[in-house]
Amino acid sequence: MSQTVALIDYGSGNLRSAEKALVRAADGESEIVVTGDPDAVARADRVVLPGVGAFASCMAALQARPGLVEAMNEAVQGRGAPFLGVCVGMQLMASKGLEFGETAGLGWIPGEVRRLSPADPAAKVPHMGWNGLVQVGDNPVLAGLARGQAVYFTHSFAFFPEDPADVAATVDHGGRFPAAVARGNMAGVQFHPEKSQASGLNLLARFLEWRP
Repeated sequence: MSQTVALIDYGSGNLRSAEKALVRAADGESEIVVTGDPDAVARADRVVLPGVGAFASCMAALQARPGLVEAMNEAVQGRGAPFLGVCVGMQLMASKGLEFGETAGLGWIPGEVRRLSPADPAAKVPHMGWNGLVQVGDNPVLAGLARGQAVYFTHSFAFFPEDPADVAATVDHGGRFPAAVARGNMAGVQFHPEKSQASGLNLLARFLEWRP
């Protein structure tokens, strides 16, 4: 029986492109369920949280759906279901975000989301386009990515975990910052796998096979 992957629908942007990429990566081996239903999320074998826009508005949109955050906590924190956060979906794992004031996040990985402040004035914010990874750790979800491999970014804020061990990959844009985080059964990427062509599909396929 194929596993179910809950791609969480809470009104955020890149849902359809994320769904298409997951379906391609799954190759019929996983059922991708686009859902905002807490029961479906609580039961899912895997959970993917996309996100585009501001931390505060995305967190508010999650909380506006009764029982959804509790269902995510039950699946990911309670049952240990593998979790992948993408862009703002990754940032929401943090303790707090500092965009438009301070907003509490899910608190799954201690740390904060703050605005990029490149030391090099030529490094523009938002950080948009292809950028090569500087360092990639040994997390199985990232195993297909090599140092220097280019992936697609579009963001102005980044997640800085308190514990350096939670940083799974870094990138340089006028200064280094985390391109991916991971802890236990949770992984998150600041870049967009659904826009990163073969590299992104490879990452999604590895996530679908991941047994943390």
